[in-house]
Amino acid sequence: MKKPIVVIGFLGTQLDAGQGAGRWNKWRPTVSLAQHEDMVVSRMELLYTLRHKALAEVVKADIATVSPETTVNLVSLDLEDPWDFGEVYTRLYDWARAYPFDTEREQYWTHITTGTHVAQICMFLLSESRVVPGVLAQTSPPKKQREGEAGKCTLIDLDLSRYDVIARRFDAEQRDAVAFLKSGIATRNARFNALIEEIERVAVRSRAPILLVGPTGAGKSFLARRMFELKQARHQMTGPFVEVNCATLRGDGAASTLFGHKKGSFTGAASDRPGLLRTANHGALFLDEIGELGPDEQAMLLKAIEEKRFFPVGADKEVESDFQLIAGTNRDLRSDVAEGRFREDLFARINLWTYDLPGLAQRPEDIEPNVDHLLAIHAAENHRVVRFNAEARAAYLRFAQSGEAIWSGNFRDLSASVTRLATLADGGRIPVALVEAEIARLRWLWKRGGPAAAVSGDVDLNALLGEERVAALDLFDRLQLEAVLRVCRQARSLSDAGRQLFQASREQRSVVNDADRLRKYLGKHGIEWSRIAEG
Repeated sequence: MKKPIVVIGFLGTQLDAGQGAGRWNKWRPTVSLAQHEDMVVSRMELLYTLRHKALAEVVKADIATVSPETTVNLVSLDLEDPWDFGEVYTRLYDWARAYPFDTEREQYWTHITTGTHVAQICMFLLSESRVVPGVLAQTSPPKKQREGEAGKCTLIDLDLSRYDVIARRFDAEQRDAVAFLKSGIATRNARFNALIEEIERVAVRSRAPILLVGPTGAGKSFLARRMFELKQARHQMTGPFVEVNCATLRGDGAASTLFGHKKGSFTGAASDRPGLLRTANHGALFLDEIGELGPDEQAMLLKAIEEKRFFPVGADKEVESDFQLIAGTNRDLRSDVAEGRFREDLFARINLWTYDLPGLAQRPEDIEPNVDHLLAIHAAENHRVVRFNAEARAAYLRFAQSGEAIWSGNFRDLSASVTRLATLADGGRIPVALVEAEIARLRWLWKRGGPAAAVSGDVDLNALLGEERVAALDLFDRLQLEAVLRVCRQARSLSDAGRQLFQASREQRSVVNDADRLRKYLGKHGIEWSRIAEG
């Protein structure tokens, strides 16, 4: 049995209007819905504003004349401005949420021919999101107007496959946005690609703070700027992108730089200063190394994020700034919170969207496309195309993707390496000899102290295990354990070390717990993570 038809639509203040008998010689879209002989509208929910109540009554009476079977419910919407998108959508949404839809017994048509353009768009959005269930109905006049001619009524079911082209267009737009965030680099690391896809959705749908975690050189600053440019291209931001490394802010100047100051508020304050937060109004503020902020600046920043206003240094009156915060850090802020170095309430506020960017050594499969990307940039900047010989390319990638290449500076190291190769290449070709020299340079670079000491054989197993236990180890087990411990000493956490050590096999597992796998391996040798971290 066919379900009764229920039409929901706005009164057409122009198209549905008409006085006297002559109105029947005019096509009126709302009335025409009741004039089709091959379909009977059971009920019509006719939305109108108070100033057009008289016209709504006329249309209701005319529908009763041509279709006595149709019940017309006049629904008054209290709209101050029918062209205000926010007001119209809110009123329609509230009405729809309260309406007793019964899709088991009735079919619903949303009429989108009448009403302001704003109203039509809102009706479409509510139907697309299924707040209003059913199909869209679009009416059009007959080719030749005669009394009683109903014209044409076209139904649009957004769930049908014929409208997949719309969904595919949105999918293509999202793919373009993801490629934009990756600067067009065809990255192959599954974890990184999934991370960027989520960041794209968050970037265009949210203005909440975003926290980017990762080692120095992992691309936090670059990604923050691309997120801003993506939002700017979508007309979601009109202000600038403001970036500051919090590690460079010290003493009284830190609060002044961020929040501004009033003239004479301290020695050297010769004039008013707006501060970076106000400069970033209606834009994005990227605070790199946010963990380096002092306690006073942390408290002031929390207020600025939550209330969009703050006191400049030495000011008695608050100022306002509506910015989106993107923060970066190479530290584990959870540990800083536990040890009292970072405010727990500020961390909670910026931790809604946190993304841990993997270092280059954790993405060996992405080294090749990044090398190609860097060569393309070099060619564009220097008007000189440079390519590897086949043997040279294979040799460079073999080393770059090996465990020996720790990439302690991450993409900065890779960029510098490719720049050196491209600059020294004669005739636009990079030969094996040049690659071998570059590999030797990188080995030398990574042996010079700091985190690069991972290749220098500095693990003291005797101190960790005792001489007797070390003597009982086979050479194979000893070398393997030393290599694992070197990675652990560079890592920020047990989980970080596990992701690096099990970077290939973890992709094959349905349940991933790198930290537990590494903890069990270390436990076989009687080693606890805390002892490695202390060392």
